Amino acid sequence: MSTKPLRISHVITGLSTGGAETMLHRLLTRMDPVKFQSEVISLTGDGPIGEKLTAAGIPVRLLGMRAWLPNPLLIWKLARWLKESRPDVVHTWLYHADLLGGLANRLGSKAPLAWCIRLDRPDPAYTSRSARWSAALSARVSGRWPRRIVYCSETARGVHEALGYDPRHSLVIPNGFDLEIYRPDPEAYLSVRRELGLPEQARLIGLAARWNPQKDHHTFVRAAKRLSERFPEVNFLLCGKDITWENRTLAGWIDAAESRGRFHLLGSRDDVPRLNAALDVSGICSIGEAFPNVVAEAMACGVPCVVTDVGDAAMIVGDTGRVVPPDNPDALAAAWGEILSMDAPERERLGQAARARVEANFEIGQVVARYEDLYREVSAYVRD
Repeated sequence: MSTKPLRISHVITGLSTGGAETMLHRLLTRMDPVKFQSEVISLTGDGPIGEKLTAAGIPVRLLGMRAWLPNPLLIWKLARWLKESRPDVVHTWLYHADLLGGLANRLGSKAPLAWCIRLDRPDPAYTSRSARWSAALSARVSGRWPRRIVYCSETARGVHEALGYDPRHSLVIPNGFDLEIYRPDPEAYLSVRRELGLPEQARLIGLAARWNPQKDHHTFVRAAKRLSERFPEVNFLLCGKDITWENRTLAGWIDAAESRGRFHLLGSRDDVPRLNAALDVSGICSIGEAFPNVVAEAMACGVPCVVTDVGDAAMIVGDTGRVVPPDNPDALAAAWGEILSMDAPERERLGQAARARVEANFEIGQVVARYEDLYREVSAYVRD
């Protein structure tokens, strides 16, 4: 006797390249298609992640809402789409989708609802006003609308519960990583240096992060200048959206630090696993994060990480890396230098321990299984 698959409608704010969007793609392309059927609805438009989902055969629909302008007609349209889809579960991702998708669900399908919180906090420094309003309004209805509120980090859970999100519905599921894609690669270590015109023995510190105040590239540049006084041979690899020499602010910081010859700005790249595997040290210098994917990705490649003490970053690295305060270039440079000063076997052991930590705690198969259990649980609730 066959069992019908659970139908899951995912509603997300957009489909550009970001942590939430990447995790959505990883999840949907690995869930059991016999037991789960998924569709994705973007409140706004398409993007690289939407294209990947479509290529994987996952239906994607675009609502076409203008940036953070909640058009009532489009909310009704979303409600109609959800009613037509007859999902067993509606799962919304990010503040705008949680609020507007949750409202549309109550007007339409009335399916059991799960929210997904992906930021550590709705901080004015790097969160839009409309996102902060959405978070505040969501807190008020969090005891009635969602059956589960899924956080990607313990830090995010604690902060949002303090803001008024109902703790009875809380569930933490960390991000997951494919260890076949993110893995040590000696050939990448050499080929990236050839690409950059560096000698094989050159030390390389990296940061994979889009241009955003939250990522605090200025601290990275200032720390690089301090480190270069001790290790003049070290080079720095930066990649991510708008991380190019055309970025006048970033280029100006680097020039002010007299470091242009040591910096390699690569922009958006499709070979981030390869770039990670080429690094001697990686990490983040952010002033805010929930669960920074780039840390676990680098660790899975066998790279020791130095992270700022934001979100769950310290928990992710454990004793396999170093943790420093945010906005402290001296501490960041000192931690980089500590790892670079290790002999090769000691640094390699640290990298191996980093990969083992990801394998034990954040392997993608384990995380997908937890989401599948979530959908079974939530689908069992009686519709409102």
